[in-house]
Amino acid sequence: MDTSGSKLPIYAAIVANFAIAIAKFVAASISGSSAMISEGIHSLVDTGNGGLLLFGIHKSKKPADDNHPFGHGKELYFWSLIVAILIFSIGGGMSLYKGISHISDPAPLTDPFWSYVVLGLAFLFEGAALFFALKNFKKQKGDNSWWRAIKLSKDPGSFAVILEDAGALLGLLVAFAGLFLGHYFNDARYDAYASILIGLLLAVIAVILAIESKGLLIGEGANPKMSDSILKIVLEDESVDKAKKPLTMYFGPRDVFLAIDIRFEKNQSSLDIEKAVCRLEKDIRLKHPIVKRIFLETSSFTENKTV
Repeated sequence: MDTSGSKLPIYAAIVANFAIAIAKFVAASISGSSAMISEGIHSLVDTGNGGLLLFGIHKSKKPADDNHPFGHGKELYFWSLIVAILIFSIGGGMSLYKGISHISDPAPLTDPFWSYVVLGLAFLFEGAALFFALKNFKKQKGDNSWWRAIKLSKDPGSFAVILEDAGALLGLLVAFAGLFLGHYFNDARYDAYASILIGLLLAVIAVILAIESKGLLIGEGANPKMSDSILKIVLEDESVDKAKKPLTMYFGPRDVFLAIDIRFEKNQSSLDIEKAVCRLEKDIRLKHPIVKRIFLETSSFTENKTV
């Protein structure tokens, strides 16, 4: 399974998030801003999440064994689910806690200069990381919108980083607004409100990532376009009479399992059918290289079934 393309934006995000997290915590200690603390937690969680995604990619490359005959490709989907849980619990939970606690007991306002500097630098770094991730993801996007491409993607190493970086940019804007309004109206509660909004933002991102990871983890199939293409290839073969809808499942970003029920034309020898099977497998893999395993079933097709 080739996942090397999804590693590059992860490495970029890890480096950027770690540096930004340190800067945010330093600024938070100087300014006392709860929104800056939330942003520091956000960046620290994103750094750890990048490490978990890299670990998932590494584990997913383990070869098949007796206990895992189809390989370990779904390890990546498991670890992306863990990432979603961490974003929700640590990132979202801590930000909400900090915001709520600072509403009841607001921190005194201090000079926001360094907070503004850190937010500005963080925005540049996060923007660069998001640009890099989107550029890498553009190969998968095709003619789809960005949102649809993310939903259709089977590679958490790509779409998880995009969701995290986009959320980080929005979080920075919220933190800036809270800091600015707090000093403009001389009311530290605006900073606390910003922290709560950042927590809710992280929770939303975590839920989206969890939903995407769950679908892949329990066995998501290929998109209708790919399934229709496979069925067309099968039905166009001269030896095939009928075929049922293909059954597919992703075992990794570039590892699809395919099972399809076929009825061959009558009066064909075993050798003819064997040649047809080899031809179909070759044609399917030529059109769809990510189909790694193909199982053709020819015995369960009954006369009263239609294509």
